[in-house]
Amino acid sequence: MKFFADTAEIADIKELAATGLLDGVTTNPSLIMKSGRDFIEVTKEICGIVDGPVSAEVVALDHDGMMKEAEKLRKIADNVCIKVPLTIDGLKTCKALTSDGTMVNVTLCFSANQALLAAKAGATFVSPFVGRHDDNGFDGMELISDIRLIFDNYDFGTEILVASVRHGIHVLQAAKIGADVMTAPPAVIRGLVKHVLTDKGIEGFLADWAKTGQTI
Repeated sequence: MKFFADTAEIADIKELAATGLLDGVTTNPSLIMKSGRDFIEVTKEICGIVDGPVSAEVVALDHDGMMKEAEKLRKIADNVCIKVPLTIDGLKTCKALTSDGTMVNVTLCFSANQALLAAKAGATFVSPFVGRHDDNGFDGMELISDIRLIFDNYDFGTEILVASVRHGIHVLQAAKIGADVMTAPPAVIRGLVKHVLTDKGIEGFLADWAKTGQTI
């Protein structure tokens, strides 16, 4: 499963990229706002740090507007992935862009039927939001299972990009189901390495090593 970081913070992206764990980055207007930086500028910098897809989201709601914004965004770098909402105009834009060889991430997916539409429109990625789905009384991971089944039934090439990931259990379940990608805040990705027994093991080894009086 590919790991994307859901952030526009350059320091976090550089840190994760240095581990070799990072396969891409997703951004959205809210994350750009939190970064306090110019949208084009920060997107270009991120594209220079990671080799994989960097999702940059349009804000227009009509097809013509989305296409005009996408034209500007895809000039930033070859690894820009245009992010569009799961609406009729978004799907129309998705079809037009992917037919032209541009990567597209169809976002704000909350049903398997929506994911099916995104796949039929040729989406590179579809982003079901599991955390927000859970928040509203639904089972986010059941949604991922349904989408995986449908995509496998018809051999769709669209990758399932699990979004709105809140914790390590979401990551584990997504991997077990067979999701192609998960995107999570840097804190969630860093948290995956943590285990109390790992910490205790290191503590014990260091204590014993100190008793030897040796150095390496």
